Amino acid sequence: MNQSIEQIEETIKESSLWEKITDFLNLHYDFSKDISISIRDVIVIITVIFITTLLLKLVLKIITRNLPAENKGKFNVVYGYFRWLIYLVILLITLNSLGVNVTAVFAASAALMIGIGLALQTLFQDIISGVFILIDQTVHVGDIIELEGKVGRVEEIKLRTTRATTIDNKVLIIPNHLYLTTSLYNWTQNGTSTRESVSVGVAYGSDVQLVKKLLLEAAKKQKDVLKFPEPTVLFTNFGDSSLDFKVAFTINDSFNARIPQSEIRFEIDRLFRKHNITIPFPQRDVHIFNPKE
Repeated sequence: MNQSIEQIEETIKESSLWEKITDFLNLHYDFSKDISISIRDVIVIITVIFITTLLLKLVLKIITRNLPAENKGKFNVVYGYFRWLIYLVILLITLNSLGVNVTAVFAASAALMIGIGLALQTLFQDIISGVFILIDQTVHVGDIIELEGKVGRVEEIKLRTTRATTIDNKVLIIPNHLYLTTSLYNWTQNGTSTRESVSVGVAYGSDVQLVKKLLLEAAKKQKDVLKFPEPTVLFTNFGDSSLDFKVAFTINDSFNARIPQSEIRFEIDRLFRKHNITIPFPQRDVHIFNPKE
């Protein structure tokens, strides 16, 4: 009997303690007539933020695991900005799910984000494109790229812009959003060697086999031309005023391709003069018809 009374008293004490804990968790703090938050809500918010932080760290680790050390630093800067935006969105969603009236906050946030988005649209596009470049690793420092007809060697990749140096040693600043809207040619993604060519036309009636021999000789004499793969000659077309040929060859430094191309043209001119091969200029035959004759 005494044991039963003790159990009842213990149950009453536990029930009383639980009621006190429940009452404490249900304490509300009114920030305004529409926003009221309890201790329980605060604990839920802290738990959600903690879980969100763990997930963001996991996502960051997965995304940056293959990035070079210098690119990780750049990506972490962007991550720092977007992390607070994610926290804000998660906080508002959590408060709304807990029954807190955050309609006014949502409306103000939406209007603010629309205003900022319209004002900084291009900036955001550049930054997002910069993040994609860092993650995809489509462009590296030292690559030779061609964008909108402009060719340059990449010197630095930033979050908003890419800095490249042209063949004429001029600095080319490329907004990163152009990578998403324009076709990009990466000349050196498959290696430093590239296939270049020089085109030339010869007069009709020329010995085409001799022309082929001379073109190969001109290419092979240039020191920057690789021996393998060997230069080749293509008979490309029967032109209006000439037989058109192209000699193709491989070099290691495509950024300075115009130098070996120029030397090969000099040699072609010399060899053609030596062997009486004529490079014609455009010609037209005009026939005058007089109906009175």
